[in-house]
Amino acid sequence: MALEVIEHVAEPAEFCKSLSALTVPDGATVISTINRSMRAYATAIVAAEYILRWLPMGTHEWSKFLTPEELVLILQRAGINVEEMAGFAYNPVTGRWSLSDDISVNFIAMGTKTNKTE
Repeated sequence: MALEVIEHVAEPAEFCKSLSALTVPDGATVISTINRSMRAYATAIVAAEYILRWLPMGTHEWSKFLTPEELVLILQRAGINVEEMAGFAYNPVTGRWSLSDDISVNFIAMGTKTNKTE
């Protein structure tokens, strides 16, 4: 399980290969990150870092965010087959996060190690 980590590493492909190496055959890998979309830039960087100050300014670099398609490809090359993907939605009234069909900002993927790497 690697939640909100991959957008901070220098080599995402090598990071995913390491996750795969640590996963037993047919074992699950769960990874979450931020989509490289304009909506994500507005919410995860502008709003969360500069307006709401939930995170220190400069925590994220938009260029390090991955699209869902990019993450799937990187994981496949590391021998992990993505089986499920969902978004996260924040409710400011309740202060709670929930799973969503919207993967335009934060998303999570679950995959199984296939023993095949490229």
